Amino acid sequence: MILDRPYEEKTARYKKIERKEKLIKILLSMFAGVSVLTTIGIIGVLLSESIGFFKEVSIVEFLTGTEWTALFSNPKFGVLPLVAGTLVVTVIGCIIAIPLGLGSAIYLSEYASKRTRKILKPTLEILAGIPTIVYGYFALTVLSPVIRTVFPSSSVFNALSGGIAVGIMILPMISSLSEDAMRAVPESLREGAYALGCTKLEVATKVVVPAALSSIISSFILGISRAIGETMIVALAAGSTPNMTLNPLESVQTMTAFIAQVASGDVSHGGLIYKTIFAVGLLLFCITLGLNVLSRYIVKKYKEEY
Repeated sequence: MILDRPYEEKTARYKKIERKEKLIKILLSMFAGVSVLTTIGIIGVLLSESIGFFKEVSIVEFLTGTEWTALFSNPKFGVLPLVAGTLVVTVIGCIIAIPLGLGSAIYLSEYASKRTRKILKPTLEILAGIPTIVYGYFALTVLSPVIRTVFPSSSVFNALSGGIAVGIMILPMISSLSEDAMRAVPESLREGAYALGCTKLEVATKVVVPAALSSIISSFILGISRAIGETMIVALAAGSTPNMTLNPLESVQTMTAFIAQVASGDVSHGGLIYKTIFAVGLLLFCITLGLNVLSRYIVKKYKEEY
């Protein structure tokens, strides 16, 4: 025991521990600094290249235009068709993922036995480890033919198949985060509700879910952010037609799919088409940043203290 040792030896040992703690603190600060510098670097590149784009294209035309023909000989740079495509795919994905994710979370947290939970939760989380390109081919080869059977007028590449696949992809994130939030609700709240004669459903929906609401909504917003930023699924399944439509049966192009299309093509470095990648990327960054800020605000505003 260190307390039984002579004073000099204890002092030397304490100094050694103190030096080690300082070293660990510096090391961890460097790790945190790398992530911050990386973020600053990404923002700097996005801004510098986007400024070059907006010197040649009006920001009003970019944000309000309804035609996007950036790769044509007579290019037009109205980003709204890409925003509409992103919105349609994201909304479909949320319609699939939010009810299923929340229902799964309630079942795992309140109804499933320990053994069932131990099997089901990792199985559900396997979905999160599947590469997105696999989801994309699943949407193209399985979902799209089924949709065309039901709706013969739909395109081979359509927003509905891409949106469903995106919903399946973000389902584990919403389910797992919501379930963790519900399990963090103190057991005394459940016991108090049961003591008042509440049923299991009432405890789940009127006690546990409201108590964990801030984290649950936060998981929804993180899932939405993930859906907005998805690339491979929408590039494969939703098509590459910048179409100003909210019809899920038509081919659309999302912001990420456009960036992938241009980045994989023969576009000259430094040209106007090249700079569109950064302008669209900056808009995408602003949208996801706004959602993350909203998520933090909701968590702070509705957080319950026990």
